[in-house]
Order: sequence, then structure tokens, then C-alpha cells
Amino acid sequence: MSTVQQPDPRDRPARLTVGVIGTGRVGPPLAASLELAGHRPVAASGVSDASRRRAEALLPGVPLVAPEEVLRRAELVLLTVPDDALPPLVAGLAETGAVRPGQLLVHTSGRYGTKVLDPARRAGALPLALHPAMTFTGTPVDVQRLAGCSFGVTAPEELRLAAEALVIEMGGEPEWIAEESRPLYHAALALGANHLVTLVAQSMELLRTAGVGAPDRMLGPLLGAALDNALRSGDAALTGPVARGDAGTVAAHVAELRRHAPAVVPGYLAMARATADRALAHGLLRPEPAEDLLGVLAGATDLPEAPGGPGAPGPLGNPGAGPHDDFDDPDNPENPGSGHTR
Repeated sequence: MSTVQQPDPRDRPARLTVGVIGTGRVGPPLAASLELAGHRPVAASGVSDASRRRAEALLPGVPLVAPEEVLRRAELVLLTVPDDALPPLVAGLAETGAVRPGQLLVHTSGRYGTKVLDPARRAGALPLALHPAMTFTGTPVDVQRLAGCSFGVTAPEELRLAAEALVIEMGGEPEWIAEESRPLYHAALALGANHLVTLVAQSMELLRTAGVGAPDRMLGPLLGAALDNALRSGDAALTGPVARGDAGTVAAHVAELRRHAPAVVPGYLAMARATADRALAHGLLRPEPAEDLLGVLAGATDLPEAPGGPGAPGPLGNPGAGPHDDFDDPDNPENPGSGHTR
């Protein structure tokens, strides 16, 4: 939780005209939350039909115009595009001459700080990086879910209070992230949130294979308790056969996974080894059972992959890929998620 002191009301940004470039799942809800705080959305830019529908639903009456026209009309511009699209977008906008001195440019990428906005900063723009650490649906429910959402905030020191005030106005909790720490910060969120979705999806598919009719109902209480315990207690919350050093159970798991879902085996082994290492380091796993367990994991790793291994088509497919990637839509900045965390 952030320990940042609440900004003085005198430091609250004046009521601003707001523009959105990239009306994917993130931009319209953020603009709508700013509207609830008294700011005024005046322009948006989106390409796909889905983006246009989102803008119409969340920002009714706001015209859809070209990106450079958004800059001309708005005092605060949200750049809500995929990470890889952000640098060329900023460079292109700066070249149009539409960036104005004193204009607030806010991007929502978790990966980047404010240096990515340098082309616009040289034209006089005020750069802010405000990354909401939540997944978005692109619907009105997102506006409600922003209440209490942590935002990774990076800004020049002289703009820090203004950046934090904007986050608070959207209902969020500002958390300061140094420029050089943004990639690590984003990697941590992706590791915890984006990869969690893959693990849960694999677990549900395995349960279906085992004959469970409602995997989500079975996993819900278990995963909810595990997540709550992990957030409260960290490594002390580790449970299960790996944390206990139950080598026989782990060997049986690996054998069954090789039969029914060989694509899952490398991920299972990697997570089991990481769990064993953490359990050992924190005194939860005693050295004697750990030796047998690590032997099982090492032996399983050395075995040749079964036919239909990772990457091959099968009932569980490739754990590294999904049927849809949010970034296929150039207007869709999220997710994870991105997930979301993004």
C-alpha cells in the first residue's frame, strides 16, 4: 500500500479538457472516471469498430477524430495504446506540431516511464506515466473497479503532486515508481497476474480431463484462499506436496501429466523447483525430504519429452499461447491484463 501523503487540495489539477488516443479497453474508462471528477472529455481517436463502440458507450457525445486533432482540442491527453506502439506514436505526434507547451501527456504503459515521452516533452508537453494495475473489460464496470486500484506513477519531480492528484481523482491509489524501475515493476505484475491466468486455465483443463464437471467452482475457493494467504503471509503460506517434500506424489503428478498433458510438464517442473527452493530457504522444507524431491525433479527434467510435447497441438495446446491476444487489436491497450495487467 502506498505511503504517499494525500495531495493538498490546492495542488489538485484545474478542470481540464481531456482527449484519448487509443480507445481500447483502458482509455475510455479512465476518461470516464476523469469526467466524474469534473474534467471534460472533448475528443477521442480509435480505428476499429469495437473501439468506436467502447467510446460511444463510455464517452457519449465525444467526437472521434484523428490523433493530431485530439492533441489540438485537449489539455490532458491519454495515450492508451500497446507498449510497442507508444514510442512511434509519441514521435509521430511530436512531428505533427500539434503538441502544445503546457499540455499534459499521460501514458498508461507499465513498461515505460516518462522518457518515452521525450519527443513531446521537447515540444513543451508535461509528461506523466500513470499505469493502473488492474485488468480492464472496456465497460462501465471498470470505472467502479478503479476505486482503490493501485497506479504505478512516474513523473518529473515538479509534476509528482499533479500526477498523484489525477490518480486520486480517478479513485486510485498512487504508488511512486522510479524511472529506472519501471521494467522490473511491470515484469513483477506480469509474472503475478498474466502467468496466473495461464496456470488457472491449465488447472481447469486438467480437471475437465479428470472428469470434473465444474472446474471453476472447484478451484474458486481453493485459489481464493491461496491468493489471500500468499498476500498476507508470503512464503509462509506455501502448502502442498512440494512444500512437504512428498517426492512420491510429485513423481506421480509428473507421470500423469506426461500421459495426459505433456505440454504442461515443463511449467509444472519449473514451478515445483521454484517452490522447493523457496520452501528450503524459509525452513519449511527439511533437507532430508528435499533431497529426494529434488532428485525426482532433476530426473524428470532429464527425461526426453513425450510425443505431443510443448508447442504441439493437443487437448491443452501450448501453455505459452492463447486463442486470443488482446494486443491483436491495435486500439486495445489491455489486459493483463493485461491482464493487466498491461
